[in-house]
Amino acid sequence: MWLASGCEASPGGCCQQRVPTARAGSGMDPEGEALLQEARESVEAARSYRRELQQRLRGLQQARKQIRESAALTRDVLEQHFNDLKGTLRKLLDERLVLLLQEVDAIEQESIKPLDECQKLIEHGVSTADDLLQEGESVIHEVMGEQNEELCNFTKKALHIQLDSLPEVPALVDVPCLSAQLDDCLLTIVKNQIFNHGTVASRPPVQIDELTEKPGGILVRWCKVDDDFIPQDYRLQYRKSTANHFEDVYVGSEMEFIVLHIDPNVDYQFRVCARGDGRQEWSPWSIPQTGRSTLVPHEWTAGLEGYSLSSRKNIALRNDSQSCGVLYSKAPTYFCGQTLTFRIETVGQPDKRDSIGVCVEQQNGHDSLQRDKAVCISTNGAVFVNGKEMTNQLPAVTCGSTVTFDMEVVHLGPNNNEGGNAKLRVTISSNNREVVFDWVLDHSCGSLYFGCSFSYPGWKVLVF
Repeated sequence: MWLASGCEASPGGCCQQRVPTARAGSGMDPEGEALLQEARESVEAARSYRRELQQRLRGLQQARKQIRESAALTRDVLEQHFNDLKGTLRKLLDERLVLLLQEVDAIEQESIKPLDECQKLIEHGVSTADDLLQEGESVIHEVMGEQNEELCNFTKKALHIQLDSLPEVPALVDVPCLSAQLDDCLLTIVKNQIFNHGTVASRPPVQIDELTEKPGGILVRWCKVDDDFIPQDYRLQYRKSTANHFEDVYVGSEMEFIVLHIDPNVDYQFRVCARGDGRQEWSPWSIPQTGRSTLVPHEWTAGLEGYSLSSRKNIALRNDSQSCGVLYSKAPTYFCGQTLTFRIETVGQPDKRDSIGVCVEQQNGHDSLQRDKAVCISTNGAVFVNGKEMTNQLPAVTCGSTVTFDMEVVHLGPNNNEGGNAKLRVTISSNNREVVFDWVLDHSCGSLYFGCSFSYPGWKVLVF
């Protein structure tokens, strides 16, 4: 809108001209509209730029907080450790000193004992000699003539005492002379050990690299970030985000592990550390990473007479019941693109009718998945597709074996001659071998059931 222009009286007596202003959308020329749109885009870009900068400022604050908190924690750990070391060393030195002093006391007492006995013998001899001396002097003094009898008695007594028999006193070279041998090299050894004891690392040698959700679990992968560190073992811990303490879930040489028994839609924290080659102590923990699984855990159907289930219903045990049939999943929880894993916990007597696999639908009345609309592997390694055995065969299933199923949808071309309306590419892996084939179905399936059947008791299988 244009304001009226012209001169009007002002308090100061000057004339002021009204400036024309524009209002959006009211007759602005194209050039003005373009400039206005450009200005709006600049404002929005500035607003977005400011948000990004503020987000980076928050990231810097978190980084600074991590450095300061980890530095403070490291100081506390170092001070506590060295205080404990000083207390322990002082205690060990005191205990060693007490033992050495006790050894000195024992040697002293053992060496003094024969000297004490010799001293008693000599003191007794001195006392006897004193008595004899007094008696002899008295007899000699009183003899004035005819006292031969008393002189005779005294002489006999002196002969009986054996005045020429003297006890043997050990020479000083034969007597213990105690001393302490203290090797000064101990201080050098301890000093070198202390000077090389402990290190301060700016970052842990291993970090968690990836958290992948699985049905009822999370696959944790980690990597080594210190090229100079040679790992021997890894140690993985986890906890619910609401818990106070981490707990061990894996110790070994692998660099990935599936943590099971994860409640869906609950945050969990994971951390990992490593032990260097030839060392006993563990490295510092990695920065905790938070993950969750939104996938419903796989569960077996409860109530089938021939099978007993664990509390989480992901482990099935073929019991002693004579009843036989296929144990199916509670729901079709397996989707294409995922990996379905069976792990054999214990084994029983194998049978060619045994089966572990997936199917389109539950069909009661069958004693095996070796039927139409199902793919499976037998415990002897035979692979069946829609009830027909394939030429390719996998190794026999043993205790600890892991059998995995991976499936992806294959789009049928316009010249489809296979007679079906849907096709899945199936990969079954067991004991480092795999078979790949196409499974033709009557219609596409968004999800599949899994199942197992064992003819004899003792088989226990975990699914995840």
